[in-house]
Amino acid sequence: MKQNKLIYGTHSLLEALEAGKEIDKIFIRRGLKTEETQRILALARERIIPVQSVPVEKLDRITSRNHQGILAFLAEIEYTALEQLIPLLYEEGRMPFFVILDGITDVRNFGAIARTAECAGADAIIIPDRGSVSVTGDAIKTSSGALHRLPVCRVTSIPQTIRTLQQNGIKVVTASEKASTLYTEESLTPPIAIVMGNEEVGPSEETLRLSDSLARIPQVGNIGSLNVSVAAGIMLYEVVRQSHITE
Repeated sequence: MKQNKLIYGTHSLLEALEAGKEIDKIFIRRGLKTEETQRILALARERIIPVQSVPVEKLDRITSRNHQGILAFLAEIEYTALEQLIPLLYEEGRMPFFVILDGITDVRNFGAIARTAECAGADAIIIPDRGSVSVTGDAIKTSSGALHRLPVCRVTSIPQTIRTLQQNGIKVVTASEKASTLYTEESLTPPIAIVMGNEEVGPSEETLRLSDSLARIPQVGNIGSLNVSVAAGIMLYEVVRQSHITE
């Protein structure tokens, strides 16, 4: 990790947060509780910044500087607030088209999905603040720069985000092998959010339950499932195809 991508020490991190610097994640030494760190944690919650409690040895491996038990990684991009983006799109006369990544952990998959989403005309990618990839330099490189063009919204809860989208008239469709409906038979025109699940276990049970519908990509081979970035490409371009048919 390049030192210029790090902020270390309580005073420096607090200043960065209060100045509105975009932070990707924060590591704090287990058991560390001071007035300054409590303020840092409060600001992190307000701005949906992931905070991870770690042993001091991990902090020491990241930097040899005097980190005072806390450090942060600067974000590669500026995250977009979903609650501001939705009304903005409607005000512009656009039907929202979102991609939700429910627990994607591989940066190469993330970058590949982002590249496809940008090409397909998606309005944003939505990721959770925990148990998920974030926008790293490797992800940006894999996306061929798409992550510099496509808004990324970081949220605290995928289930709550699904409810918010539905309340704003946005249909939520999850790609799932458990679906009985083929993706070509499902209505996938915007306003819509397509959900792609974790590489190993797929979407969470709560995501499946809350979704408006589930869609399945047929398979005739013997391998258990498609790579998630390939599956995302199929789903997103079905949105494109159906949207062009209805124009």
